[in-house]
Amino acid sequence: MIKYVKPDAKKNRRVAISAALVFAGMVGMAYASVPLYKVFCQQTGFGGTTQRAEKAPDKATDQFISVRFDSNSASELNWRFKPKQTSMRVRIGEQNMAYFEATNLSDKVKTGSAVYNVAPPLAGAFFNKIQCFCFTKQTLKPGESAEFPVVFFVDPSILQDADAKGTQEITLSYTFYPADADAPKQVSTN
Repeated sequence: MIKYVKPDAKKNRRVAISAALVFAGMVGMAYASVPLYKVFCQQTGFGGTTQRAEKAPDKATDQFISVRFDSNSASELNWRFKPKQTSMRVRIGEQNMAYFEATNLSDKVKTGSAVYNVAPPLAGAFFNKIQCFCFTKQTLKPGESAEFPVVFFVDPSILQDADAKGTQEITLSYTFYPADADAPKQVSTN
């Protein structure tokens, strides 16, 4: 004959509370993972995330690097978006400005938001933007065109980094998405 054992209500309550706490912690970590990952990428340049700076170093080096510009636009935005120059040879540590141009090809007012990436990804830790159109949403009326500047410099510490010091070219890539759409946070150029 099988003997029935009455469950211990106190133990069951403890297990239920523990399971609920673990579940709440996992949900909290899921929500926190996106902003934590963004902070991590911004601090380390991981995945080609560029850095933000207030100003360029006071003194530039005598070495140069090529910066290539790439642009894309989501088809649903219906913008023509291109760099005014395809590349620049810049002095490492010197402040530079590049321009991009966008034209709204639709018959409606459109607002876009640009996401960016740097290739090779390890260069993101050394590519600093002082001013960028990607920091805010951009609105264009039907048929309207606008120039968007980006002010940047390449950090001289790239010359001392064991992995990055041989970098000859950095590609800065932007993709415009409709501002109300869920745009990806980073776009790979590889």
